[in-house]
Amino acid sequence: MNKVPKFAFKNPIHFLAIGLGSGAAPKAPGTWGTVMGAALYIPLSGLSLWPYLAVVLLSFVIGIYLCGKTSKDWGVHDHGGIVWDEFVGFWITMIAVPFTWYWLLLGFALFRLFDIWKPWPIKYFDQHVHGGLGIMLDDVLAGIFALVILQLVIFVF
Repeated sequence: MNKVPKFAFKNPIHFLAIGLGSGAAPKAPGTWGTVMGAALYIPLSGLSLWPYLAVVLLSFVIGIYLCGKTSKDWGVHDHGGIVWDEFVGFWITMIAVPFTWYWLLLGFALFRLFDIWKPWPIKYFDQHVHGGLGIMLDDVLAGIFALVILQLVIFVF
């Protein structure tokens, strides 16, 4: 795992890509990025569905640029410290989920499971799509997988 360069905190594009600093954690930066994404989700959870979806879509589009530019500037594809994609993946997981601490924690666990495990086709896209879109896409897919499971659990309970 490469350390996040100190200059990342001075460049606003890099600072956003490293999840407001959460991706600079020396261990498990993806998990810490998801923790920050979960903290930011709390105020987002008050939005109705369409504005929430607009925020997620806009964050995805912005993320393609942020992650791609940071990756290119650092000369490392999908550096571990780049965690904007974790924000978006987690926010996808939480689409139309009523805010409670137990759904938040289950969503967190499911998203991390799929983001780390990378079952097919997540792993395929992670290995074959490059640049900002590639960095974002595997987390988007992990978020969709987690969303489906979370919605099924919510439906049952």
